[in-house]
Amino acid sequence: MRNRFLATLALTSLTGWLSAQPIRLHPDNPHYFSYQGKPTVLITSGEHYGAVLNLDFDFITYLNTLQKDGLNLTRTFTGAYREAPGDFGIEHNTMAPETGRFVCPWPRSEQAGYALGGNKFDLSRWDEAYFNRLKDFVGAAEKRGIIVELALFCPFYEEKMWVISPMNAANNVNSVGTVGRNDVYTLDKNGGLLAIQEAMVRKIVTELNGFSNVLFEICNEPYFGGVQLNWQHHIADLIVETETSLPNKHLITQNIANGSAKIEKPHPAVSVFNFHYATPPKAVPLNYGLNKVLGDNETGFKGTADSTYRKEGWEFLLAGGGLYNNLDYSFTSVQPNGTYTPGPKSPGGGSPAFRKQLGVLKDFMQGLDFVRMKPDTVLPGGSLPSRVRVHALSETGKQYALYVYNGNHPKQPESMDLTLNLPAGRYTVTYVEPETGRKQKKTLRHSGGLATLKTPAFGADLALAVKTR
Repeated sequence: MRNRFLATLALTSLTGWLSAQPIRLHPDNPHYFSYQGKPTVLITSGEHYGAVLNLDFDFITYLNTLQKDGLNLTRTFTGAYREAPGDFGIEHNTMAPETGRFVCPWPRSEQAGYALGGNKFDLSRWDEAYFNRLKDFVGAAEKRGIIVELALFCPFYEEKMWVISPMNAANNVNSVGTVGRNDVYTLDKNGGLLAIQEAMVRKIVTELNGFSNVLFEICNEPYFGGVQLNWQHHIADLIVETETSLPNKHLITQNIANGSAKIEKPHPAVSVFNFHYATPPKAVPLNYGLNKVLGDNETGFKGTADSTYRKEGWEFLLAGGGLYNNLDYSFTSVQPNGTYTPGPKSPGGGSPAFRKQLGVLKDFMQGLDFVRMKPDTVLPGGSLPSRVRVHALSETGKQYALYVYNGNHPKQPESMDLTLNLPAGRYTVTYVEPETGRKQKKTLRHSGGLATLKTPAFGADLALAVKTR
């Protein structure tokens, strides 16, 4: 009896330790995550990164909405970079707080003169109210099973964005930052800002070390604004160094390119390589051999139609990606529950209906033993119309998942013949409508080789799971 009690106690302790571990790469397949002891893909349609820096944003309502919609990721910026109303044509931009409602790691000084009103910033001190808000946000997300990707820095796309940054010498009392916007993130031309940036990284990484749901992104879109690669590597090294003496070790993410690019000489501390607007998902096969998570963690600039971004998410994950984040402009400070309707000039979309569609994708992935799967060519080439793209994951002989992207589909739904190369066996074939989540199931007895499946009639896209019975 005593031995059984000790064994139970040990198991309970181990389970508690596992559940407290930060999100990590899955040990059996590092193209995916492991969180709270479960294989995980990260899927979301999240607000435009101002959840912490904008005091008018009700992040509890926002996180409750993500949880209700079954999504498990959000991305946010620290406040070292911010935007002004009207930037990028974004309506009610959460990254553009109203006067007096902006917070960042550094407190205001006693000296007037900040570009957007109020006092300048003191980069030698910390704003503890900001750090309390940051930790409240991350903690609230953790309770709801939501991962926070924190982008530490962001380049200044235009001069008007550099003019309003606390790091600009005109906005601080520390006589640092008298440089051009393209020199801010360099090791040799930064005008004294490197020490400020290093201190901020150490402070944030230390403050958030106790949370299990954090990813640290070095810099958003560093391929703009003169961001040096050696500076990015320095920040990655600094995160590792800071956590050396701390209990937890968190994953580091790096933003590589818009669209796709071949990653050369990756930094060994980086575990997640992110792309923006990564459709079609060429970045996945180009970099799959790195054996790290590949993410599509920003979308937009293709109109407001839900189907555009739904198809992008399905394609990326069924190509072998492990993270998808749509930019959702229905989340605003006025409507943090995601019910604002972006106008026709908005750079992207977002809606409650769209988030339900992403929930279908998340449920589909969770219905697979995806850790045992890899990208496959189960579908022989040349048998489909040129407008159609198909991506597939498989565990040969056991489970297959396919996504059919029916580009420029006809106005009327149509059926399609899919010829699959399958081993002999009995299979259950489940067809899923990505827009509605409706399912149809059929059985297949197959003697091996090529098998032709006639799909239900569908329009923009279709998914199917083929599993042995």
